[in-house]
Amino acid sequence: MDSVYLYDKYGEPISHDLWSNLVRLIDWVCRNWRKKDEGIWEIRSGRQEFLYSRLMCWVAVDRGIRLARKRSLPAPFDRWYKVRDAIYRDIYTNFWDPRRKAFVQSKGSRAQDAANLLMPMVKFLGPKDPRWLSTLKAIEEDLVEDSHVYRYRTGEGSPDGLKGEEGTFTMCSFWYVECLSRAGEIQKARFFFEKMLGYANHLGLFSEELGPSGEHLGNYPQAFTHLGLISAAYNLDLNLSESRE
Repeated sequence: MDSVYLYDKYGEPISHDLWSNLVRLIDWVCRNWRKKDEGIWEIRSGRQEFLYSRLMCWVAVDRGIRLARKRSLPAPFDRWYKVRDAIYRDIYTNFWDPRRKAFVQSKGSRAQDAANLLMPMVKFLGPKDPRWLSTLKAIEEDLVEDSHVYRYRTGEGSPDGLKGEEGTFTMCSFWYVECLSRAGEIQKARFFFEKMLGYANHLGLFSEELGPSGEHLGNYPQAFTHLGLISAAYNLDLNLSESRE
C-alpha cells in the first residue's frame, strides 16, 4: 500500500479497477490484523504478535485512507479510521516496555528487533520523538556492533527455533544509518554509512549478511540490502545538503 501510494503520488493516478481490489485487500487487513504470524524474519518457534506485522497493518490502512482522501476515491472511512486508530493504540499499549522505555519485538517480549527501525520511516512516529529516541538507544545497546546490526539476538530473549548464531544483516545496518540521519545525528550516520561501503565486494555489491570477519553470507546479491543502501544514501545526502546551507 505504501508503494501504491507513492506511485500514485509521483507516477500516475491508479485505475478504478486497482482501487476496487485495494479496498478488498484493506478490508481483509481490517478483519485480520490481530492474528499472529511468523513476522518479517519467518521465525520457526511458533506464531506471535510481532510489532513489525502490526505496524505494517497500520501502514496498509493509513495509506488507503490517505490515498482515498487525496483522490476523492470511495472508501469505508468509518471502518478504516476505527481500525487504524485501534492498531495505533494497540502498539503503544502492548508493545511498549515502560521499564526499558522502548518498543519491543513482540507482545509480551522484552527483546529488541531491527525491524522496528522502520517505525519512523513509515511515519508511524517522528524520527525525533522521545519514545523513538529511547527505542533507538535500546536497539543500539542490544543489536548494534560498530556499524553492524543484528536483526535480533538469538537465545532465550528472542527464540527463533534454530540453534547457533548468525551474521549481522546489512539491510538493517543501512536502516540504522537512515534512522540516525533522520534523528539529526548526521555525522554519526555518515561515519557508519562510509564504513558500511567498505564491506562491498569488488563490484560494489552486498550480500544479505556479514560474518564475523566481514565475509558475505546468505543471498547474494541481496536486493533488499541495496534498497536500504539507496534509501539511506538519499536521506543522508538530503540532510547533509541542508546542514551546509
